[in-house]
Amino acid sequence: MDISKNMQAKLGFSSEVYQQLSQHLSVLDTFQGSWKVRESQQVKYLKELRKIATIESAGSSTRIEGARIREQDVKKLLASIKKARFESQDEQELAGYYEAREVVLDDYADIEISERRIHQLHRLLLKYSYKDQPHRGSYKKTSNQVQANYPDGSQRELFDPTSPDLTPVEMTQLIGWLNKRIEKRDMHPLVFIAAFVYEFLSIHPYTAGNGLLSRLLCTLLMMSQGYDFIQYISFERVIESNKGEYYRALMVGQQNRYKDNEMISTWVFYFIKSLIKATEELNARYKTYSKLKTALNKRQKQVLDFIRDNEPVQVGDVDKALPEYSRNTLKKDLAYLVDEKVLIKTGDRKGTRYHISTYPSGFRSDSNISW
Repeated sequence: MDISKNMQAKLGFSSEVYQQLSQHLSVLDTFQGSWKVRESQQVKYLKELRKIATIESAGSSTRIEGARIREQDVKKLLASIKKARFESQDEQELAGYYEAREVVLDDYADIEISERRIHQLHRLLLKYSYKDQPHRGSYKKTSNQVQANYPDGSQRELFDPTSPDLTPVEMTQLIGWLNKRIEKRDMHPLVFIAAFVYEFLSIHPYTAGNGLLSRLLCTLLMMSQGYDFIQYISFERVIESNKGEYYRALMVGQQNRYKDNEMISTWVFYFIKSLIKATEELNARYKTYSKLKTALNKRQKQVLDFIRDNEPVQVGDVDKALPEYSRNTLKKDLAYLVDEKVLIKTGDRKGTRYHISTYPSGFRSDSNISW
């Protein structure tokens, strides 16, 4: 089956569905335009928003694949990533995803969509995974079933992806189709990105890391197509919030894989609506965060900046870093920042440590999520 020739049929929308989709796409395009203005005016907040989003994305992306790693453990591990030894598979995948996402965000303009580049990203993604060393950066040699991993640890087999012998052919066709859309601009970028992610997951080209890599490629494509707000919010976390709907949207098409009635409009709608939810969360976070930053005095901002760059820290660390202030004053600042949910306090007495909160004051997560 030639993917490039059948994609148009899979994306067949009725006039009513197309009208609804166009409205959703307009919402995202409008947000991107307004976000560009914010980026040019409020650069000082963006570095911190991106750091928060990258940490969240690494945690959510690995939990989607069945990892059981808590948010506070994610932050602690990534705070010392250059020194850490990653003992468990969960930690290895977390560290690999974190570093690979940073590479994508920094170098997206120089990363073309080709088999060679996708193999490189796959190698980078699994660089810490001991069990995956033999097949990093190489297409699968044996069949692999797609399973849904649920928060309670249960699994459900979904479908059989492309066979190993057809994988190189279908990947070549898929990449060719994508690059032609990019060149011709004959389809809305978010629609061809959604379609690419669907096909990549349906092919499942690698022995391991397919879900993780699909999310990296999604970020890469969004950045390269001008939707760079994606670096400041965790799309992975949004998807993780409703894992069941994610699998259902994929299965509407995948259950008819290679048949004439394989339609992916349900998936495209799910993908676009999830992006809209991400922009709503980013908008709320940005407003709250900018208000919070202006509400802090100079000293409290210094405390926050120090912790952000050195977390986790103890009172003594802050005291040494800011000797111009009394220890009691700094302790009051720390207590205030904890009360405002800017900081997280862990441990007790001499073991007390302070971490930057994932969410600024006024913004909460309703997560238990998966992609």
